[in-house]
Amino acid sequence: MGNTVSAAEIAASQIIHPNEPRHTQHKHPDIHDYHGEIPPECPMHNKAKSDELNPLNMMGPANQSPAPGQPFPLSTNRQVSTIPKAIVKEGEGPFWVYPSPQMFWNAMLKKGWRWKDDDLNQKDMDHIISIHNANNEQAWQEVLKWEALHAHECKDPRLKSFGGKAADYSPRARMRQLMGYELPFDRHDWIVDRCGKEVRYIIDYYDGGSVDDKYKFALLDVRPAMDSPENVWDRMKVCWWRWFYSDE
Repeated sequence: MGNTVSAAEIAASQIIHPNEPRHTQHKHPDIHDYHGEIPPECPMHNKAKSDELNPLNMMGPANQSPAPGQPFPLSTNRQVSTIPKAIVKEGEGPFWVYPSPQMFWNAMLKKGWRWKDDDLNQKDMDHIISIHNANNEQAWQEVLKWEALHAHECKDPRLKSFGGKAADYSPRARMRQLMGYELPFDRHDWIVDRCGKEVRYIIDYYDGGSVDDKYKFALLDVRPAMDSPENVWDRMKVCWWRWFYSDE
């Protein structure tokens, strides 16, 4: 959930072809020209039949079946995140669940990728899933930092829904581009349930270079959307604190 295939795919390219030069252009064709599906529990970038989609994550049913011609078996185990759900349906756990390696493999096939002998192996798929999950956990921790501003009114914020908007750049991202910085390779909007109040967060994902030992890859810019006076005030307060009190 939470993050698209894109961040993990960029990191996966380092795993498969570690000696190839990295490109720092702001456009990532493999991401922005996306026309397929990605794993359930992850935001999608392409429309599908509305009756097949879960409105909370805009994804269809999970596909845990091995693909035809798949060269090796993949795990169907799914890691439970630390991100609490705002809406828990009957039979579900209280936390969002990440896709399995098999689900991720099927998703890459649907968007046109085909396995070759020198491409991914079982261990690589485990690494890709770890990168994907680490990005989402990092994003949630950043959301909780903002939510701490409202701990007096809600001590248990939960993630209600999310969606990907890779080609819909935020005003902040476009402003950074005008200043000479590259555009993010992905964007998500998360809807957080603040004890009954819906708060939208924007998450811009930037290329952070090589994957570290904690599977962190992307640089995340997480902040509440400026779509309410309360969110604007939060942004202004944090900007003030960073300007006058940050040691960085």
